Amino acid sequence: MNRSIFALQQVARRTISSSVRRQVDNKVPQNQKVFQEDNGLPVHLKGGSGDAVLYRFTMALTLLGVGFVVYELAKAAFPQKKG
Repeated sequence: MNRSIFALQQVARRTISSSVRRQVDNKVPQNQKVFQEDNGLPVHLKGGSGDAVLYRFTMALTLLGVGFVVYELAKAAFPQKKG
């Protein structure tokens, strides 16, 4: 049992350590140029249309949550009469 676990550990270690690493391009300078240019947009929308969609979705979800909280508070403040 221990021998098979040890063999599995060795195989896993060889696979991980011998894998070729990909070269990743450094995109930080390009992103810095995009976010630092003065184009009148707030920083949370400078990432493009994906940021705008995510912002609108977040605002809609926030408004939905606030509406639900107000509804639940009103329901708790004015309980139904048992009758």
